[in-house]
Amino acid sequence: MKMMRKCAFIIVILFLAGFTSCKKQETASPKIASKPKPVASVTLPSISRKELKVEREIFDYNPRGRRDPFLSLIVEAKEKPTIKIGAPPIESFDVDEIRLVAVAWGQSRFYALITLPDNKSFTVTKGTRLGLYGGTVEDITADYILVREKVKNYKGEFEHKDTILKLRQEEEG
Repeated sequence: MKMMRKCAFIIVILFLAGFTSCKKQETASPKIASKPKPVASVTLPSISRKELKVEREIFDYNPRGRRDPFLSLIVEAKEKPTIKIGAPPIESFDVDEIRLVAVAWGQSRFYALITLPDNKSFTVTKGTRLGLYGGTVEDITADYILVREKVKNYKGEFEHKDTILKLRQEEEG
């Protein structure tokens, strides 16, 4: 291997030396070109097939937990579901628009006071339907309420989306 590198280096040096000498002759004076000097021939060592080893990289693709690369990255705009006629006001707004104002508890359960974007307030308990996507209040604690909705993902399949409405949102930032 070292011998082959040395030979390649010598060839490059000789080539550059010949190239620069030709340049000098052309720029200095237009003389008649002399006979080119013979370049020393270099024999490269032959490589046998036994010395050549081809290594192949084996790649295993596991698609679990990854998106389908053939699906479009452009997601259609989320359509607001139509408001059901006769639905209560707490089912007419998105859960992200609802604000938790207070939490109270009695001997057996928690109660949460929520405010809608139209400044109307309602009291909810565990199991109350809330939001446009048919969400239900799954849990109420002293600091937050957990609302679980069924929404479509980018594949068009329904999956659960959990939204936490915190009592004091100004402490987050």
